Amino acid sequence: MIKLLLERRRALFGFIIASALLIIGVPLFITIVDAGEVGVLSTFGNVSETVFRPGIHLKNPFTNVIEMNTRTQEYTMSQTSGEGALYGDDSIQALASDGASIWLDVTVFYRLEPTTAPDVYSQLGLDYDQKIIRPEIRSAIRKVVSQFAVNEIYSTKREEIQNKILEDLTNSLQERGIITEDVLLRRVNLSEQLFQSIELKLTAQQKAQQKEFEIEEAKKEAERKRIEAEGEREAQRIINETLSDKYLYYLYVQNLENNPNVIYVPTEGGLPLFRNIN
Repeated sequence: MIKLLLERRRALFGFIIASALLIIGVPLFITIVDAGEVGVLSTFGNVSETVFRPGIHLKNPFTNVIEMNTRTQEYTMSQTSGEGALYGDDSIQALASDGASIWLDVTVFYRLEPTTAPDVYSQLGLDYDQKIIRPEIRSAIRKVVSQFAVNEIYSTKREEIQNKILEDLTNSLQERGIITEDVLLRRVNLSEQLFQSIELKLTAQQKAQQKEFEIEEAKKEAERKRIEAEGEREAQRIINETLSDKYLYYLYVQNLENNPNVIYVPTEGGLPLFRNIN
């Protein structure tokens, strides 16, 4: 009986040890990569070019799997505290082509190209947004803004500026394995004096455009009246050239027919008659 009890205890103890080893050992050989991420393999500091896609994978127990986000991410630089990637005023100061200083709030949407994750990790680490994306954004904005006057940046050409910044970032970040999806130029901040100056200029331009529109409409109306007058003159000319004495006499008689005061006199004698006399 005692021998049987000891054997059971040994079996239970063995089961516990085996379970513990299994629990501890499985993570050394198996890894799970979440959706929207890839696993970068690092073995004793050597980074493999192979990446683990989302799912369950067998691995070397000495290999460390670093998960990197491949979803669309955003990097915001804003004047409003707490709105951007860094706390405090993080707007980008730039000079327009006319020398005016402006401050811009911008948001860039980007994602990591899965196949380039090992190179990004090896060269930049996990904080590649601070090491490459942030400086490239600042560089692209300053480069593009310097090609436009301040009133264009503030009002008329913001979409064109966004597209140029997107093109510049696409070219520079693609080389580093990062895909730029979109750029939003969210706010253009000016000094109060510059803001008032631009507002006055834009108002003057709108008034000038309205005046040009009114002048153009007046020209169209004058042209319409000229064509109408020419048509009337042409009609009168045709009438004057085609009317004859007989036709005028015919019109005269037709008008007399409906006149109640007309007296009809028989041509062969008799009494004169009035129309509509009961």
